[in-house]
Amino acid sequence: MQWEDYRQSENVEDRRGGGGGGDFAGVPGGRGGLGIGTMVVLGLVGWALGIDPRLLIGGAELIGGIGGRQEPTQETRRSAGPPADEMGRFVSAVLAQNEDVWSKLLPQQANKRYEQPRLVLFNRTTSSACGRAQSAMGPFYCPPDKRVYLDTSFFQEMQRKLGGGGDFAYAYVIGHEVGHHIQNLIGILPKANELRERSDERRSNEISVRIELQADCFAGVWAHNIQAMGRIDQSDVEEAMRTAAAIGDDMLQKASRGEVVPDSFTHGSSAQRQRWFNTGLKSGSMQSCDTFKAQQL
Repeated sequence: MQWEDYRQSENVEDRRGGGGGGDFAGVPGGRGGLGIGTMVVLGLVGWALGIDPRLLIGGAELIGGIGGRQEPTQETRRSAGPPADEMGRFVSAVLAQNEDVWSKLLPQQANKRYEQPRLVLFNRTTSSACGRAQSAMGPFYCPPDKRVYLDTSFFQEMQRKLGGGGDFAYAYVIGHEVGHHIQNLIGILPKANELRERSDERRSNEISVRIELQADCFAGVWAHNIQAMGRIDQSDVEEAMRTAAAIGDDMLQKASRGEVVPDSFTHGSSAQRQRWFNTGLKSGSMQSCDTFKAQQL
C-alpha cells in the first residue's frame, strides 16, 4: 500500500502520552499487549466492534451513547494535527485518504455532505462521549461525538494473535470504522440502533451483523477508489481478505470456546465479511452495500 507520500489529515487527536508510537515495522504501541485468557479473547473479538465495544467487557449497551456523555478531560487531551511518529503518520494518511474519497463520493452517491470524523489515538484508556474507551474494546466508532477511537497496539495483537497484519490490513480496520461514520451520516445507524433496542437478543444480533457487514462493504467501496488511484495492488486486497476471514465470528468463537453459535454472531462469519468487503471493492458503489435488504448475507 502506498501511503508515505500522501497528505496528512488534520483530524487526528493524539492522546498517547510521550509523543506516540515507535517504529511502524515493529507495530508500535506503548502498551505491551492485552494480557492472557479472557482479555486476549475480548481484544480479538472487539477489534471490529465499531459501535458497541463495552458489550464484550461489561454487558453495558453503548449504542446511542448510553452511559452518559463524557468530554475528554485536560489530562487526556493531547496534541491535535498529524502525529510525528511513523505509525501516527500512517494512520493520519489513511484517514486523509478516507476524507478525500468520501468527500467526493458521499455527495455523488447519497446526496449528503461528508462531515469529517476525528480519530483519537490513545494508550490503554481514554474518555469518550460513549463512556470510557479501553484498549480491550478494540477500535470503535462513537456516534455521539463522531470519533473513531484507536489504540494502535491492537495492530500488534492482530499480528501476534491472528497471524496477520500489514499496512493495508490496518487500513482496512480504519476504513471499517469510517464506514460506521458513513452509516451515522446517512441515518442508517441511529435507525438500526433504535430497532435493536426494541428487539429480542436474537433479532438484535442479526441487526448488528447487518450493521457490521455494511461497514465492511463501505470499506470495500473506499478500497475500490484508492485502488483506482494506484495506491493498492492485488496483494493488498488479498491481505484485507485474509484479515476479514480471520476476524469472522465463526473463527473467533471456534478459537475461544471450540464451537460456533450462529445465533450469537454480532459481526458476521468469515465468508460473509469477505463477501461484503469484496462487494464494495468490485462495485465502488454504496448502493451495492444494502445489507438490510439483502435476503442472504
